[in-house]
Order: sequence, then C-alpha cells, then structure tokens
Amino acid sequence: MNANDDSPYEALIAKLRRMGPIDADDIAAVTALSVRRESRRASTYLVREGDRVDTCAVLVTGYACRSKTTREGRRQIVSFHMPGDILDVQHILLDRADHNVQVITPATYVVMKAADLRDLVHRRPNIADALWRDSLIDASVFREWVLNVGQRDARTRIAHMLCEFAVRNAAAGQGSPERFDLPMTQETIGDATGLTPVHVNRMLAALDAEGVIVRQRQQIQIADWPRMKRIADFDAAYLHEAA
Repeated sequence: MNANDDSPYEALIAKLRRMGPIDADDIAAVTALSVRRESRRASTYLVREGDRVDTCAVLVTGYACRSKTTREGRRQIVSFHMPGDILDVQHILLDRADHNVQVITPATYVVMKAADLRDLVHRRPNIADALWRDSLIDASVFREWVLNVGQRDARTRIAHMLCEFAVRNAAAGQGSPERFDLPMTQETIGDATGLTPVHVNRMLAALDAEGVIVRQRQQIQIADWPRMKRIADFDAAYLHEAA
C-alpha cells in the first residue's frame, strides 16, 4: 500500500522522516505492517498505568497526554502529544504501562503490534535510528518539564508551556506558531503545570493584559514572540529542531 494522505501509515512515515533519513525500502517495510485505525472520544484512556500492553499507537488526529496519578487520585500530566506522535514507543520493549495515555480531544490513531514494530527496528537501521532519536527527544522534553514545574514561577510555567506547544504543533503541521487553537482546558493545563485552574486563568489573563498573547476563546495568538520567550525562559534547543 502506498503512503498518502488517507493512508493509516502516513502519520508514522511523516514522524520517521522528521526524525532522520529513511529511504523507499524503509517506507515499503512500514507499509507492510499490519495496522488498524481506531477513534476515541475526548478524555478516553488508551492505556492505564499497570496495563499489560502489546501494541504501539501513532496519533493521527487530535491531541493526547501522558500522566501519572497519586494514590489520592491527583493527576500530573507529564507530556502533551499531537498528530504524528508515537504515544507509547516504550512498549516495543516494555510490556507493562508505567503511566496513563489519554486523549484530550476527539482523536484517531493507528495501532500496530509491538512485536511487529520491534522486528521492523531490527531489520531497518534507519527506522531504529529514527525511533531512538524520538525517544531521546522525549527524554529531553521530560527534563524540561521537571525544570518548568519544579523551579519556574506560575507565569513563566504557563508561558513556557504555550511556547513549547506552539513550536511542536507547528512542527507537526498543525498550523502557525503565531496563532493556534489550544485544545486543553484550564484544568488540564493546571495538571501539567502544577497550578489550580483559577491560577491558570489568572496567568493567561496576565499574559493577555501584557500584550504578549491575545486570547479569543480557544485560540491563542502570540503577539510578541521575543518578549514571550523571555517571559517563558524558553529556548527551543531542547526540542532538537525535529520535535
């Protein structure tokens, strides 16, 4: 099957191309995988912590997050994901989920057997390199999130989250970094930044009042990128260009 805009393989192929060089034989090997397309409503869990998992999923449309939950039920979101992201590449080698994967908007994704993807990695070095790079960039993003939640003040946390989302969303082909629809609720943003929804709203309002962003319902316009990056303490180097 040839990759095209309607192909269930297109999101994975596009992601691999962003991670490194892949050739026609690599693409043929990807399109030989057995996959199925699935859809989920907003807030649906794809994987829960502790599940035995033998598949990997690639997000095609919509947005998702990974999270951990305390014994008391408090959620900490540890990453956001957008179309093209491989949601659980770790299951190529790890068969038990150590965190939750949840869609935060209506979403479609493709699922493949982890064993098939593991075999593909063993046979195709370019694909192995691309997935390894993707995993390393994920780790870099996680380190930045630890810094964001642990050491930055509330205004800087929110600004940084917006900057990262804008850059990664644009890299995924979902529009301009200057103007984008924010798919998260203020509660979701709070769970990602360690703030209450009320505090999130205040920080967004403050950034709006300062003229660095303009809010129109779910749409965010970054009106002054240089100032926004200074407020956010944002340097995109940790995304390693291809994220």
